[in-house]
Amino acid sequence: MHTQDKWAIKAQKEGYRSRAVYKLEEILRSSNYDFNKINSVVDIGAAPGGWSHYIKSKFPAIDVYAIDILPIDNIVGVNFFQTDIRSIDELEIFPLKMGTFDLVISDLAPNITGIRDVDEENIYELNVITLQAAKKLLKKSPYSKFIIKTFQNTNLKKFRQDVSQYFNKVLTHKPAASKSKSGEIYLSGEDLI
Repeated sequence: MHTQDKWAIKAQKEGYRSRAVYKLEEILRSSNYDFNKINSVVDIGAAPGGWSHYIKSKFPAIDVYAIDILPIDNIVGVNFFQTDIRSIDELEIFPLKMGTFDLVISDLAPNITGIRDVDEENIYELNVITLQAAKKLLKKSPYSKFIIKTFQNTNLKKFRQDVSQYFNKVLTHKPAASKSKSGEIYLSGEDLI
């Protein structure tokens, strides 16, 4: 039987959709991110909506746009688009808003097959697609920030180098709310080049 850990229990008590909010919260806190300087956020791979819900509940004035191929339950004030990140240019709103966002966040991960080489390539491909979308969406500003989930594998170093081509500062994070056995890791890029 699956038992909830302290982070899942805390999320439930505090009314959040998932334990992932504490990962985002820690990453933002560790980089002293100033939400007073941002107006708009894109959450890529948003389902079940935890990160969008967290930002909208903490900072109601911020415009939040969420994208996922999976549906999410409605979050008041969040603009949700059920589509693949690869189709972002086809959405009516995004071509008009390219280069205007302050923060792009992504907790996206592909379906895992259990075949290491296949999984690592799928993770890398999805990471690169998300990075390219973030580059188009973010405004060029010292306050622009990108946060993405990836995994500790043979492609991590290469992907970190990809991120460093677009951002002046790249940091690696392993939040306390990440399961210790999980290979997930987060990268953040600050100050879009």
